[in-house]
Formats: sequence, structure tokens, C-alpha cells
Amino acid sequence: SLSAGLDLPGKFLFAILTLMTLIANLVFTEEAVYIYRKTPSSKRSIIIWINAAAPVIATTSCIGMWIPRSTMFTDFTAGVFFAIVIHFLLMMIKECGGQKLLLRRFENGRFKISTGPCCCCCLCLPGVCITRRTLFWLKLGTFQFAFLRPVLMFLSVVLWTNGNYTPYNLSPRGAAIWISCFVGVLTLIALWPVAIMFQQVRTLLISKKIIPKFALYQFVLILNHLQTAIINILAMQKVIPCAPPLSSSARGAYISQQLLIMEMFLITLISRVVYRRRYDDLEPLEHTAEEAGDNMQTP
Repeated sequence: SLSAGLDLPGKFLFAILTLMTLIANLVFTEEAVYIYRKTPSSKRSIIIWINAAAPVIATTSCIGMWIPRSTMFTDFTAGVFFAIVIHFLLMMIKECGGQKLLLRRFENGRFKISTGPCCCCCLCLPGVCITRRTLFWLKLGTFQFAFLRPVLMFLSVVLWTNGNYTPYNLSPRGAAIWISCFVGVLTLIALWPVAIMFQQVRTLLISKKIIPKFALYQFVLILNHLQTAIINILAMQKVIPCAPPLSSSARGAYISQQLLIMEMFLITLISRVVYRRRYDDLEPLEHTAEEAGDNMQTP
């Protein structure tokens, strides 16, 4: 077994990482209970889903660390879950009071679309009017990722079980390079609407700690995708040397999983501080201009 082949420092490291995973899940469970009790029902589920990203990734990484043959299935689980978490856009809309109130607040405003990750260099792009139609297109931009990412991950698992898919084979004749590139394009397209909405509401929602929430969301994305991809490329290029009985690719997977456990553990603790607040006190946002005029006329 894997534990039998580890020396004493290796067993100690595995035990510490497993303990960190358990603590992360306990912290999330306590936070989910708090959010369920203190948060209005309209935004309760989306906040819990977003908070669950870090402990779920830590758990799948821990399982993959102990059971190397399950890596494809743990990656599939983490990928499907993150496809749901991409709906950070919906949380920002709900924090503004819902779509109707958002449209009332910004009825004369324009979305700045010259932002990352797709159009950060195109500063000359004109703004887009904030309407029900533009909100629909922004939601569709994130929904396509939530739908297509699990489909592609499932296809990868099916091809892998049939021997036609090798995660570390990035040759043009292999399926891995094409699926990975397509998923990368879908990810960029999905992150663009989130960045557009964040640029629009960050000042309005600054009292609700939207900036640290968005930063944590970006950290989960970068660490789970970009960091893992870089380590896998280094392993394929033999920059990460093999250490029998582990090949370079296996060592790269171990390093990636162990880093993710520690990073997701820290993000879970920070998320507890950021999201733990009295939502009922901050539920009413600023009054609209029409309501403010009515209040001024009231003796």
C-alpha cells in the first residue's frame, strides 16, 4: 500500500495534510450552519456553494494523494464542483438586492467591457448599456462553463477508462491537449462576465467585503488551474525529477495535491473571517434616487 512505502517523514507529512483537510471541512461545516441561520434564503445557497470550493478541492486532493489511481475521478469531482462555483456573478447580483434592484440602481449606467481576462488590452471598447438583455448575456457566459465543463470532464474520464486519454500526453495526436485547450477557452469566457460585473458593483458592495471575496475566488481559480498546469508541464519536461518508485508525472501530481491541501486550508480559514458577518443588518442597501426624493418630501 501507499502508506507502507512511506518513510517516517513522509507518513508525518501525510498525517498533517490529512488533519488539515479534516479541519477545513469542520470549519466549512460550522460556517455553513452559520450562513444557513443568519442569511436570507434568497442568497443562502449560492454563498454556501462558493464557500465550499476550497474544502472540496482540499478533500479531492487528499483522496488523490492517498489513492493515486483515483486522480482522474477526484479531478473530475473538483472540476464539476468548480463549474458550479463560477456563478460568483449571481452572488454579486443577489448582494445588490436582486436583478430588478440592480437594474434600477444602474439604469443609466454602462458596463465596462474592456477588462480581463479577454479584453483588458482593448481600452477603446465602448461601454455597454446595463439592461435586462446584457445581464442575460453575462449570465449565459458563466452558464456555458457550468454546463460544458462537466461534459468535457466526463468525456475525459470515459476516454481515460478506454485507454484513449492520457492526462500527461500533450501531443497533437492525443485528446488531452485539445480538451485542455477547449476548457481553457471556456474558462476565460466565463471569467470575463464575472470581472465585468465586479468592476461595476465593487464600490456599491464595498461594505459587504466584495473585494476580499473576489480575491479569494480568484486565488481558488488560479491555484486550482494555473498552478496545477504549471507543475504538470514541469513534470512532463522532467524538470521535476523522478524518485523511484514515482515517475516525474506522479511526483508532479503529488506536489500539486499537497500544495492544494495547504492552500485550500488557508483559504477556508480566511473565508470564514470574510463571510462571517451579520447579513440581516446589511440586507437593505442604499435607497434609490426616487425613494430618497420621497423621503425628503416627508415632513
